[in-house]
Amino acid sequence: MTKPSPRNFLNKPDDNIAIRLSGLSKTYKAQGLSTPKNALKDINLEIPTGCIFGLLGPNGAGKSTLINILAGTVIKSAGSVTVWGENLDKNPRQCRANIGIVPQELNIDVFLTPYEALEFTAGMYNIPRKERLTKEILEIVGLTEQSHAYARTLSGGMKRRMLVAKAMVHSPPILILDEPTAGVDVALRQKLWENVRSLNDAGVTIVLTTHYLEEAEELCDHVAILNRGEVIVSKTKSDLLKSSGRKDLSVTIPQDQQQNPLPDSIKSLNPIATPNGFTIRFNPEQTNSGEILKEISKAGVQIIDVSTYQPDLEDIFLDITS
Repeated sequence: MTKPSPRNFLNKPDDNIAIRLSGLSKTYKAQGLSTPKNALKDINLEIPTGCIFGLLGPNGAGKSTLINILAGTVIKSAGSVTVWGENLDKNPRQCRANIGIVPQELNIDVFLTPYEALEFTAGMYNIPRKERLTKEILEIVGLTEQSHAYARTLSGGMKRRMLVAKAMVHSPPILILDEPTAGVDVALRQKLWENVRSLNDAGVTIVLTTHYLEEAEELCDHVAILNRGEVIVSKTKSDLLKSSGRKDLSVTIPQDQQQNPLPDSIKSLNPIATPNGFTIRFNPEQTNSGEILKEISKAGVQIIDVSTYQPDLEDIFLDITS
């Protein structure tokens, strides 16, 4: 077993995969359970280097179990895990050194200042004083002015940023954020989003779990959805949004035309009547709004206004996990 080297930030894996899970399973056989509980079932997942990866799923989907396996606090039942090119079974210490985890709970010592907390954590990682980046990290997360204030005096958002700073002390190439904006107001959430983007721009691979789906849609490049211990889908965000297979085109027409029957060419598009006109639902992979509007114009229907709606990540999430 080799000694962990936390300063391997620039040594990207040859395959450009930050985390690879192959056949990962976890079964709990606890007293009181009539049958074993399968928290994870044959998970196959690849997280590319340099991306912001959204790990989504309802409560009990298996997200926390997966993160705890990566953190080394839960032992997997089967499968293989590779973190930044290191196999979890062969080199667990280096795997853990390759990851910084920001937990959902605010587990900080309220009697330490942010500066002292980071210095203490750096000592736990055996980082020599001359190699520590305490001041630089505090600046990145916007806590320079509060660096010598007791943690108990910090706001909730500042405490969240302090957790991010602690996870960055050993310069891990991968940062896992578990519900980082839970209980944070809108302004502080935006600030944390800025921090996440700046870290990603610096080359850090981000794995984000969140129940705020607008947060995942705003930040993530790739998204995987877990449900009942299984990966239901794993795609780039753009491909996932396209995969819904539907888009709505709402057309407003003059009031005098609203009383007339629609031409057969429009009826063939299965329009849905609305108070001011009609809505046509179509598959954006098979046609587009422009082609439909041409058909409407050809039919002699005057168009006053047009609006479109495509399902967002929340709609797709609910469809998949319902």
